[in-house]
Amino acid sequence: MDKYQCSICGYVYDPEKGDPENGVAPGTRFEDLPDDWHCPVCGAEKFQFEKVT
Repeated sequence: MDKYQCSICGYVYDPEKGDPENGVAPGTRFEDLPDDWHCPVCGAEKFQFEKVT
């Protein structure tokens, strides 16, 4: 599963860890996050993330 990085603050969403503090279970792919999910660090919107290569 691909990791995605916030282009604003650098937070990396790791699908293996998810975002349990915000209701996202481990194993949730970035593509499967709700459209209204935001960066837990700076509040950036999902479209502001870029795939980490």
